[in-house]
Amino acid sequence: MTEQTDQQALLQPMPTDWTRALAVVAHPDDLEYGCAAAIADWTDGGREVVYLLATRGEAGIDSIAPDACGPLREAEQRASAAVVGVSEVEFLDYRDGVVEYGLDLRRDIAAAIRRHRPELLITLNHRDTWGGAQGGGFWNTPDHKAVGRATLDAAGDAGNRWIFTELLSEQGLEPWNGVRWVAVAGSNTPTHAADAGPGLERSVKSLLEHKAYIEVLTDQDPEEYVRTFLTGNVRQAAVRFGGRPAVPFEVFPADRIPLV
Repeated sequence: MTEQTDQQALLQPMPTDWTRALAVVAHPDDLEYGCAAAIADWTDGGREVVYLLATRGEAGIDSIAPDACGPLREAEQRASAAVVGVSEVEFLDYRDGVVEYGLDLRRDIAAAIRRHRPELLITLNHRDTWGGAQGGGFWNTPDHKAVGRATLDAAGDAGNRWIFTELLSEQGLEPWNGVRWVAVAGSNTPTHAADAGPGLERSVKSLLEHKAYIEVLTDQDPEEYVRTFLTGNVRQAAVRFGGRPAVPFEVFPADRIPLV
């Protein structure tokens, strides 16, 4: 199969034989731009999804100082999550814009994995660019890269009792080897997709909850901006998913997640 043909290969349906997922991203709105339509459909089906955010997005609005912006964006994130059936939203309180990949971040995410015991772990594009599997496109932010990469690594850390031993000795968090897949939204090289149709309208409403952020991001009518962006993305993925609007993911199964 040629490289070009491989890039146009059909996307496989996302796994559905799971009950709990943990979504780990850097900022408020990351999931709403990335995969809320899929999450809405999953929670409708009775699955549990928890959100874990590294920051409160306090550096994201130039006209609002961080001490005021953080609580505002946290409130918007909680309201946004509720629209798609997510009631539990946690924040790690790393500083927005300067999140660094490292042991502290890996440990904090591994702790959350042990607490929530997900079978599906969701994160956002951890690579250098958005768009274009062979490079090009737009440069990704340091926070996205750090959190995405740390999430992939923490999937293995969570199952290894000899890494971050303090999680057991001090917090009583037993190792969790139950992560069966890590799904990366916004990947340049997706392998799977979830049907976006059932949850698309709620994904629009969910992103619209980030009102303060969207108002400074664009001069467009907020609903027009959000609907155009989200429907454009899912229609683009439909080409590789039998013509159905889709949320694409790059999926790493458990046998590709090393424990050491």
